[in-house]
Amino acid sequence: MKSKSKAKEPAIDNKELILALEELEKEKGIKKEYLLESIETALLTAYKRNFDALDNVRVVMDPQTGATHVYSIKEVMEHANDNALEIGLEEAKKINKEVDIGDSVEVEIVPRNFGRIAAQTAKQVIIQKLREAERDIIFTEFNDRKGEIVSGIIQKADKNIVVMDLGRLEGIMPTKEQVPTENYRVNDKIKGYVLDVERGAK
Repeated sequence: MKSKSKAKEPAIDNKELILALEELEKEKGIKKEYLLESIETALLTAYKRNFDALDNVRVVMDPQTGATHVYSIKEVMEHANDNALEIGLEEAKKINKEVDIGDSVEVEIVPRNFGRIAAQTAKQVIIQKLREAERDIIFTEFNDRKGEIVSGIIQKADKNIVVMDLGRLEGIMPTKEQVPTENYRVNDKIKGYVLDVERGAK
C-alpha cells in the first residue's frame, strides 16, 4: 500500500483575490490594505467560531500573494504544560533561536477545511465593503446637491409621508414638507427640493 502525504489545502484562489482587490482600489477607490485588514479581522472571527480557538490566534493574509496564514501565539516555557498556550524552550528555539523563557513565539497552524471558510469569508467581506463604498459615494454625491431641485417618481403616498424614487436612493417628504393643495399619487413624476441628506439602513 502506498501512502501519500496530504498537500496543504489552498486557502483561497490567491491570485484572483489579490487581482480583485487591486481592481477594486482602481475602480472604487477602496484601499487594498483596508480590504485586507477587514478580511483578516473577519477570518479571525470565523476561525474562532469554527475551531473553538482561544484569543492567542492571529490571521495574516499576504498582500502580494493572498496566501492566508493562521498563527498560534504561545508563551515559551522550560516545559510546556498547556500545548494550546505554551511551548517548550527546545521546540521554540527551532522556530526562533533568539527566544528565551517568558518570550512569545508564533506557531503556524493549518486548520482543516479553513480554506473553504476563508474563501467564503473573503467574498462576504468584499461584497459588504463594496456596498458600504457605494453608499458612501451616493451619500457624498447627494450631500453636495442640498438646495437643488430633483425629479423622482412617487413610490408611496399617504397622509403622513410621500416616498420618491430618485434612482439610487429614496426621497422622503413628511407632511410638513408637502404642498397642502397638491394630490400625491403613486407613479406620478414630481420634482422636489433637496432639504437634507441622511444615512439610512439602506
